[in-house]
Amino acid sequence: MRNIYFLFPQMNINSGGHLAQVKLLEVAKHLVPAQAVTYERKDDEILFLDDILKQVDAEKSIFLIHWGPHVPDLIHRLADKNVAYLSYSTGYGFKVPARVPIIAGSRHTQTYWSKHAPDSLIYYLPSIISDEFKNLHQGRDIDVLVQRRKSSRYLLEELIPELQHHCSVITLDSWVEDLAGIFNRSKVYLYDSSDYWAQHGLSEGFGLPPLEALACGCTVFSSLNDALSDYLDPGFNCQKIHVYSMQHDLKQILNAVREWQDQTQVNDPIAEYRSYSVEKRFRIILSDLNAFFDYQIFDPVTFEATNPSAAQKNAQVVKMPFILEFIARIGRFLPTFAKNWIKTLLFGRKAK
Repeated sequence: MRNIYFLFPQMNINSGGHLAQVKLLEVAKHLVPAQAVTYERKDDEILFLDDILKQVDAEKSIFLIHWGPHVPDLIHRLADKNVAYLSYSTGYGFKVPARVPIIAGSRHTQTYWSKHAPDSLIYYLPSIISDEFKNLHQGRDIDVLVQRRKSSRYLLEELIPELQHHCSVITLDSWVEDLAGIFNRSKVYLYDSSDYWAQHGLSEGFGLPPLEALACGCTVFSSLNDALSDYLDPGFNCQKIHVYSMQHDLKQILNAVREWQDQTQVNDPIAEYRSYSVEKRFRIILSDLNAFFDYQIFDPVTFEATNPSAAQKNAQVVKMPFILEFIARIGRFLPTFAKNWIKTLLFGRKAK
């Protein structure tokens, strides 16, 4: 089995995707020689990419990349190395060559790459939910909990102010070290990230907080966009937020607060996302990756670039007016060269 290097821009990043990768690194250490490597800023006691590229045996190494905006540059930079891409959010618009296997962090992401990288080796490997996220079966003094980051304007400016007239609401404005502890003090957790990701033109890569809240016994009201639908099942393990009217949401949430009861469950509701389950999957994936990179040595020729089918071309033509309408709407905010660049990027020809 090859050594595996987990690439990070730097190590001091407070984000779900970064922490998911750090947790996976710890799991990988049980399976193969695995180390963190930074490539933007040097960190104490952490390898730096420029340094190790001069030292490592490329044939005996795998470089695992994940930071979406940096992926195209890293693939180009590591063109003669064994590279795998662990993908969470989608929608960045870049292509991944068939020589680079894709490990999808959600079923939603797996579906995306099955469409946009049909010649690639693709696997599914969910994020790890740490063991501290569990129901402690204790009293709860917070009726409703919400995190400001990624929350919709509807949630923060309309629903939460109204809820505050009827129950205790805590809004987290910053990074919290003991999030599991706060979840265990809360009856209801609200999450609505659909607007956030739509504004950025990207998808929710996994959506850890609602799953962590479920593990801690909270009643969850959430949007269902993108990877959230991997595990959220309205009416069975959660409720959908932003339904019909604010008054409807208000009624459903207050009912959930009043009727909340501590549930004793025989089986772990999120066993699939615990480290032991992810480790089993990752062991198989790493074995396959090693075999795949072995094969590339003897057969470096990939499929030719697939030409779009007639149906795909027709679909592009149908979508074109809607995209042009969108560009027209924002046109007054963009200089001419920017509008032309967008059209060229989308349609592959000079805009007129």
